Amino acid sequence: MSVLLVIPARYASTRFPGKPLVDLRGAGGAARSLIRRSWDAAMSVEGVDRVVVATDDARIADAAHGFGAEVAMTPDSCRNGTERCAVVAAELGGAHEIVVNLQGDAPLTPPWFVSALIAAMQADATRQVATPVLRCDAGALAGFLEDRRHGRVGATTAVFDRAGRALYFSKEVLPYTGRPLGAAETIPVFHHVGVYAYRPAALVAYPSWDPGPLETWEGLEQLRFMENGIPVHCVEVRARGQAFWELNNPSDVERIEAILRELGRD
Repeated sequence: MSVLLVIPARYASTRFPGKPLVDLRGAGGAARSLIRRSWDAAMSVEGVDRVVVATDDARIADAAHGFGAEVAMTPDSCRNGTERCAVVAAELGGAHEIVVNLQGDAPLTPPWFVSALIAAMQADATRQVATPVLRCDAGALAGFLEDRRHGRVGATTAVFDRAGRALYFSKEVLPYTGRPLGAAETIPVFHHVGVYAYRPAALVAYPSWDPGPLETWEGLEQLRFMENGIPVHCVEVRARGQAFWELNNPSDVERIEAILRELGRD
């Protein structure tokens, strides 16, 4: 199946304006912008036929052109990355059977996360939308709880049924455990990884729906599918010992740079 990967990137982030252009220093001290590192992550994924940066900002477009990316300018009326993906897919004539949304704030996304997502869509034609989830380890869960204690809007958690169909996504840490977890216990909290795969029909329908109350309160675009009866399939992925974190707040820059150093990435 033909696969298009889109990297939505906007300048006017409420929590972190100009986020796609912030520099992240790697192991050798080299500074590369967030959008550049997201592009590098996308280019490492096998089985993708085309990669496009989708933005409404000339500064981001200029930066992306500077490192050789293909860029699509999208209207500033787009309310989120999924709507930007819908615009790009339509502009390209709907030629791709799967469209992947690799959000531009997750440069540490391992390529096998995206490959697993594509494989899950290829394996079952009834799946309209899919997204990866990663079981938290003790360190990740501690980071989630620390963000919440300090009033920071951090990572998203996912709750899903036995068949992998999402029940809910939240910026809160779900499920609530009610007690500290022992070192030998399996942590029931899953980190939602900010990548999506869509069938064209689901993507075409999405912008026609108004945001519902859950999407509005949580600020999570995938809830619009669920509020309109489109199941979101959760694909569990493995970290394979690699730390994963998104850049949600300015305080995440230091954390991501530390991981880049640990991984030896320039």
